Amino acid sequence: MRVIITGGASGIGLATARLLAAEPWNGRAQVLITGRNAEALETAAAQLRDDGAEVVTEVADLLDVEAPARIVRKANDAFGGLDGLVSNAGMIKVGPLASLSVADYDQVLALNTRATLLLAQAARPLLKASRGSIVATSSLASIMPTPPLGMYSASKAALVMLIQQMAVEWGGDGIRCNCVSPGSTLTPMTAKVYADSAERAKRERAIALHRIAQPEETAQAIAFLLGPRASFISGVNLMVDGGANLMFMTMTGAGSAHDV
Repeated sequence: MRVIITGGASGIGLATARLLAAEPWNGRAQVLITGRNAEALETAAAQLRDDGAEVVTEVADLLDVEAPARIVRKANDAFGGLDGLVSNAGMIKVGPLASLSVADYDQVLALNTRATLLLAQAARPLLKASRGSIVATSSLASIMPTPPLGMYSASKAALVMLIQQMAVEWGGDGIRCNCVSPGSTLTPMTAKVYADSAERAKRERAIALHRIAQPEETAQAIAFLLGPRASFISGVNLMVDGGANLMFMTMTGAGSAHDV
């Protein structure tokens, strides 16, 4: 399987690449991983090669509108085609909407939503040829307002609709397009938050399974949607949140007999 994974140097992206490397494909997995840190990419690539994958790296800032097409060209040159695109890179800007700057608005929307569109547009001819798949990493925040991450939530909701639009428009090309929406997950981006034991315990109580996810658990969902076992699934937003989206009544103390 020939796959591009953005944000592939760590966290969910790297976990996905490692899982694909371990899958029993017809031949070795061929993976292009992108990120902004060249050293981190090379460290990740070394791990993936040890896992048996053929790996290409591309240092890229997806805020650059020229980067997506360059990434796709490099994958095509290296692998002779493409079977999957995992649009995983994203960013968070903390702050209330009342003071949100135009610059922050543009940056969050550009990376969390526009980059997926540009990658998908560039990859579409290759994915049409292979009847391939696109999986984008959204968030639990895509369906739940999450102060003070208002622009993040909005950008991830837009990403879900973008992917569903692709599923409808490109389904005739045999391209499947899906999202995964992780809940609380231990990644390099969130490690500082979860290092606070009180904060971690509070967040775990808000999850039906009462624990924080590992990146590999979201990677399993991505690999499933990417591959042939999901051959008739397109346009879904798969929640990988341990049941956190079900917890409103529990967390508010509602649900007793006199509330029904």
